[in-house]
Amino acid sequence: MHFELDDQTALVTASTSGLGKASATALAAEGANVVLCGRDEERLDAAIEDVRGEATGDVEGVSADITDPDDVEALVDATVETFGGLDHLVLSAGGPPSGPFLDIDEADWYDAYDLLVMSAVRAVKAAHPHLSESDAGTVTAITSTSVETPIGGLVLSNAVRRGVIGLVETLAVELAPDVRANAVMPGPFETPRIEELVEQSVERDEYADYETGLADKATGVPMDRVGAPRELGDVVAFLASERASYINGVSLPIDGGRLLE
Repeated sequence: MHFELDDQTALVTASTSGLGKASATALAAEGANVVLCGRDEERLDAAIEDVRGEATGDVEGVSADITDPDDVEALVDATVETFGGLDHLVLSAGGPPSGPFLDIDEADWYDAYDLLVMSAVRAVKAAHPHLSESDAGTVTAITSTSVETPIGGLVLSNAVRRGVIGLVETLAVELAPDVRANAVMPGPFETPRIEELVEQSVERDEYADYETGLADKATGVPMDRVGAPRELGDVVAFLASERASYINGVSLPIDGGRLLE
């Protein structure tokens, strides 16, 4: 697989682990120069080292909190200063707290909106002047299949991530033809978040072992397994490539067919 991303630059937000890191890895392996970001400098340094291990492009990192407007602006500026431009913006963010509707307080709603929606708004606004100057400008948002089918106990993700889809669809119209905008909607993937949840369930004796718990996360998935993060990362790299040059405004499920059930 080669998507001809050599000499192009990608910025991936919240990319020290999980699907953001997998996307950064795939982009770097396809030749792009990649900038990772995260709040924890130790985790950021470890992620940079991991991504560099598979990269054919250059990999750098910037410590940043994507809910801080000044940090987001500085992140984009640092990317452009380091590599001379910006071609691809991948919007990733951690998940908001879980819980049923009646247990979620008003502050949690505002925090989730800031984390998922406003971080994307600020990043796109800061990046747009550079993306529009590129011959290959793209925005790809990592969301969740919860925007299509709500997931129990995840009311914040179910509700607030839909705002990101609305943003992407609007950008696909307003920024075209200079910049394409798409979203990927992951189903269950074996990310550190899933690993943590399964391990906690094992400790509560809900599952006999980790493998049993992980298999349960694949319930309702026709492919009968959870995804490997790199499987999503490769799709993100494809959407950034010239081979996807007529794909714009799409929200693509990457879920092993779970939405079909």
